[in-house]
Amino acid sequence: MPRSPFKLLLPAVAGAIVLGLWYGVHFYLEEEMRFLLPTPGAVLRAFWDHCEALGRATINTTQGALLGFGLAIVVSFGLAILLSLSAHVRTSLYPYLMALQMTPLPVLAPICVIWVGAGLKSVSLLTFVIAFFPLVVNTTQGLISTDRNLVELFALYRASRVQQLLFLRVPAALPYFFTGLRIAATLAPIGAVVADMNAGSSAGDGGGLGFQAVIYSSQAKYPALFATAATTCILGFVLNAGVLALSWFALHHWHDSYERTDR
Repeated sequence: MPRSPFKLLLPAVAGAIVLGLWYGVHFYLEEEMRFLLPTPGAVLRAFWDHCEALGRATINTTQGALLGFGLAIVVSFGLAILLSLSAHVRTSLYPYLMALQMTPLPVLAPICVIWVGAGLKSVSLLTFVIAFFPLVVNTTQGLISTDRNLVELFALYRASRVQQLLFLRVPAALPYFFTGLRIAATLAPIGAVVADMNAGSSAGDGGGLGFQAVIYSSQAKYPALFATAATTCILGFVLNAGVLALSWFALHHWHDSYERTDR
């Protein structure tokens, strides 16, 4: 069902309110403190003034985010299949997966730099770490939550475990997988920026948005710092839009969540 014009206007109205509050807070501050919160106009000018540096940094961050994100998808899906085979396997491995997820990136960054060197490899590896956990947990949950009646039906027709996995459990787990994918798509740009701050390298113009943020902060270029943050948000929105489009393409023909919205 197409959205009504009123619903389409709601984000624009909310954005206008936020911009109004932003300007209000800026001019409410004492004049010598206003540099702490640049106006949206100042941020837009910073976009223009630093577009070349921000564009180059965005490309570098996107590479790290996509490489880590893609690696997380492949590894998590394979591991989720392994975890779904046995409760004993899940009990054995889950504590270590949680330990990996709970270890802060700034702690892991020096280890990655020692192992693979500073730059794109470390950024990709650290992005993988932050995107991996929600994917493997959600996919595993989907694989083990298959309708018991359908599992018994496959057993009645003497389907092998491989057939049951490919034609029943994996399709049934797709909604869970895409839920994890959306979470990971949100975390991947954040992980890439934080990783770039701690393990990035500017060699050969290889610095990403995190590296640019450190530079602008040290130089007190606060409008440019806000522009860098906004660029990171845009990157996250684009990655999420891609995941949503892929989810719609894979599920809208048969999954209830899409069928309800089409009526």
